Amino acid sequence: MTVIKPQAAHWGYFDAVVEGGRVTGIRPFAPDPFPGSLIEGIPDIVHAPCRIDRPHVREGWLRGERRGATRGRDRFVPVSWDRATRLVAEEVARTRAEHGDASILGGSYGWASAGRFHHARSQLHRFLGLGGGFTSQVTNYSYGAGMTLMPHVLGTNDPVTGPATDWRSIIGNARLMLCFGGLPLKNGLVTAGGAGAHEYVPLMRQAAEAGIRFVNISPLRGDAPDFLRAEWLPIRPGGDAAMVLAMIQAIVAEGLEDRGFLDRCTVGWDRLRAYVSGEADGVAKTPEWAEPLCEVPAAAIRALALEAARTPTMLTATWSTQRSENGEQPWWALVALASALGGIGKPGQGVAFGYGSINGIGTARRDLPSVNLPATRNPVTTAIPVARVTELLERPGEVLRYNGRDILLPDIRMVFWAGGNPFHHHQDLNRLARAFSRPETIVVSEPWWTSLARHADIVLPATTTLERNDIASSSRDRFLRAMHQAVPPQGQARNDHDAFADIAEALGYRDSFTGQRDEGAWLRHLYDRFRRACAALGEEVPDFDRFWEAGHLEFDRPERDFVGFADFAADPEGSPLATPSGKVELYSETIAGFGDPAVPGHPVWRAPAEWLGGDTARHPLHLLSNQPATRLHGQLDPARAARGSKLHGREPIRMNPDDAAARGLVAGEVVRVFNGRGALLAGLALDDGLRPGVVTMSTGAWWDPQETPEGRLCVHGNPNVLTQDRGTSSLGQGCAAQSCLVQVAAWTGPLPAVSVHEPPPLAAEERLG
Repeated sequence: MTVIKPQAAHWGYFDAVVEGGRVTGIRPFAPDPFPGSLIEGIPDIVHAPCRIDRPHVREGWLRGERRGATRGRDRFVPVSWDRATRLVAEEVARTRAEHGDASILGGSYGWASAGRFHHARSQLHRFLGLGGGFTSQVTNYSYGAGMTLMPHVLGTNDPVTGPATDWRSIIGNARLMLCFGGLPLKNGLVTAGGAGAHEYVPLMRQAAEAGIRFVNISPLRGDAPDFLRAEWLPIRPGGDAAMVLAMIQAIVAEGLEDRGFLDRCTVGWDRLRAYVSGEADGVAKTPEWAEPLCEVPAAAIRALALEAARTPTMLTATWSTQRSENGEQPWWALVALASALGGIGKPGQGVAFGYGSINGIGTARRDLPSVNLPATRNPVTTAIPVARVTELLERPGEVLRYNGRDILLPDIRMVFWAGGNPFHHHQDLNRLARAFSRPETIVVSEPWWTSLARHADIVLPATTTLERNDIASSSRDRFLRAMHQAVPPQGQARNDHDAFADIAEALGYRDSFTGQRDEGAWLRHLYDRFRRACAALGEEVPDFDRFWEAGHLEFDRPERDFVGFADFAADPEGSPLATPSGKVELYSETIAGFGDPAVPGHPVWRAPAEWLGGDTARHPLHLLSNQPATRLHGQLDPARAARGSKLHGREPIRMNPDDAAARGLVAGEVVRVFNGRGALLAGLALDDGLRPGVVTMSTGAWWDPQETPEGRLCVHGNPNVLTQDRGTSSLGQGCAAQSCLVQVAAWTGPLPAVSVHEPPPLAAEERLG
């Protein structure tokens, strides 16, 4: 018998085809105008060999090894759920009693599930918060530096996360769109919380058909699809801020800046103007000054600047452009360029970040209530930027400077992680692994034997979204999706809510954690809150039973195009920004007051320490680790699309043919990629759409470190063994993965087997009693 169940994932809504208790097929959501192919891999991961079938405990930890030198290499002992629950409860209680609540890191970062009730981070933080509190994390790896900066400059993160100026407004009004980092097609496949409508590609096609001229300012020609017919400016990685500042100087030199907008709507223009003109430091930031830094011809920089000054122009940058040393600077400079053009608040013009980073940015939608699990107060106020987790574990009792504040780093004795995988997201994985040996106990709730699960002491098998009921929603989508359980939990997997409820019971607070509701009661409760909030906005939605039977809700698009900052630009006094001045802060007294000379009060050029403009003697290639087209971060890595994209079972590295020829390398062979932080194996693919000196690898291949005669290396090809673990600056403390130099050489030794998609070595439970 075949059964069809409505479901959702971050890569799209779908119907699961179930036969004999197994997911055997996937059907795209019918209303989706451009469904992606990633959903086809869902049966592979639900029934993958690397599913965690029951609770496990690390063998060394059971023997009393509390600081795990063998984490990641040890065997695991299968245990019962009763025993695992008791062990976790005892460790939580012991750690709080001996070291305090702040000694527990509530680690949960990643895309978790599209369902809002079973969202792992929400469940874990509720459990730990009600139990006394925990050290938490703020910002993200995707745009952490930018999201810290933008409230200082624009008073909001709307231009980063949405709502951003609609594509419809761009199509109808812009004639030029400058895209730093391009508009990669692959990034339009995903939406946090799921999507009923992938409109990224259809809207871009409409923009191309409307005659908008696109300029792809990126080291990768493929960062703009062919149908855009974009001009390609192959900028040197790390040179974006120099190019943007030079464009501002060129506009000022011709007297084309919008003085009316600058006077009415900004503060600090006089200081920024003095900087770009050279009055402040004796160095005019001309296109000729910028050319050797960004390696875009001065004539092209000047021509583009003057065209933008005379043409309705939209500016955008991908989130990746701020994931580098001094990553705040290109985004701040781009806001300054938009201000000099006077486009902020005008239909189809201004600036926004992320049109090329995720589906839903610029999609017309209404601002609707959420169905999220309500947040629980955390009695512990200590929180670190997510990209600084290694420093947290390495430097107890020391101070981390972030956004003008000093954070005293607690001594983390226990890590409790559910949702996400730092051994995917984080940089310098060898260093992270050493830091993960410091806590006394690591508990991980996870469906698969990922690198994180392999570095745990207690592993709790979690369900996938297809093994539970939930509701999917996204602030970037106009649909709400009912997620019906499609198959029973695989093995002994349990929902986080149920597992945490039992642990909370052992600790004495089950009822406060559950609210005395089970899964079904919680879904009705969250939906009823959503329905009442919609009614207050004049939006009628059906009751829960009708919604659940129908499988989804669809909301109408707004009739008017949304234009970011339109009210502010029309009346800066009556509709001020949430900045100290109420205006766009081209100079921020607040940031200047933080006292870091590397991050003064206005956007500046700062050369990265690691880039092609510096010391390249040992590592002459710049590695860009971009998002994959065949999975979402590390999710779906065991599935068919990701497996099919690999060469000899390794993640591909893309290289310009001239760079390959200079090293005697040929397409299809396995190569060693290395620097002072680590090494990996990759399959070589040639791409003449890469500027010379730049190589690219997608993130997300599960980390598979092995000892070889050449030393320790990831035999599967995870580029984060190579990326540097340092903050973008003391302001944003974001991920700086895109500032990374490497060398590539042929691999001549025996080819190690990739084993990371199989379970780790297991011990018999009875051995340890």
